[in-house]
Amino acid sequence: MADETWVNETLYAEWGQRFLVKRDLAHVKSEFQDIRIFESHLHGRVMLLDGVVQITEADEFVYQEMLAHVPLLAHGDAKRVLIIGAGDGGVLRRVLQHRTVERAVMVEIDGEVIRLAKEHLPGIGGDAWTDPRATVIVGDGIDHVRQAEAGSYDVVIVDSTDPIGVGEVLFTDEFYANCARLLSDRGLVVNQCGVPFMQAEELRQTSLRRAKSFPDVFAYVAAVPTYVGGFMTLGWAAKDAGCRHVDVAEIRRRADVAGVLDTTRYWTPEIHVGAFNLPPYIGMHLPRG
Repeated sequence: MADETWVNETLYAEWGQRFLVKRDLAHVKSEFQDIRIFESHLHGRVMLLDGVVQITEADEFVYQEMLAHVPLLAHGDAKRVLIIGAGDGGVLRRVLQHRTVERAVMVEIDGEVIRLAKEHLPGIGGDAWTDPRATVIVGDGIDHVRQAEAGSYDVVIVDSTDPIGVGEVLFTDEFYANCARLLSDRGLVVNQCGVPFMQAEELRQTSLRRAKSFPDVFAYVAAVPTYVGGFMTLGWAAKDAGCRHVDVAEIRRRADVAGVLDTTRYWTPEIHVGAFNLPPYIGMHLPRG
């Protein structure tokens, strides 16, 4: 129809996806980026940053569950969690589902993302914003990791845009070195590393950088429909390689203790363990060791 409005994602110059807009909800140019939220016909409400899909109501559970539950349950005793980015609140909500977590600090540089997510995507963050264990800081994650005390966190979760624009500084040698310093003895960090079928260099470069500060560097995968191009990789960097080799029975036990077993739509103990079994076209971009 002539009056139809389509939104075309701009992540790749030669390939993309588009959404038929049911209703526009917000379009704001913040100090850092262009933020747009609209209601789609098939994916619920959608948030784009600088023209790139960040989250949709329909499939956010895949990304959020894998980014939060995998590191916390792999660690097994994570009580203090730092989240960098994730201004929509979804990772914070999943982290706080773990009754074993005592403190979760979220640092998001763009307060407009938080404001708009609370207003237009309230189901993503849910009641995480008012959980007494949560501290939400509008500020620079780089400064936070520089200033954090050594050993003050058990897990760091980085939910950033791709390494361009505002997200670029979260992929540097300095950032990962500071993460290693602020993490406890068995601490680990996970971060999104793009879709390797289209962004293999992103996975390769960030893995090399993480390997300068962590002895165990790897990746695991999740199939998120709106992150087009196949598997999304989530980067893994740990001080203790044993965290990556926990069996299904133990992961299930930990999930039960944490209170997240049978609450998920994508993550399961079997998916958790299997996600580290990488296809060769992905594994080839990781450091040999």
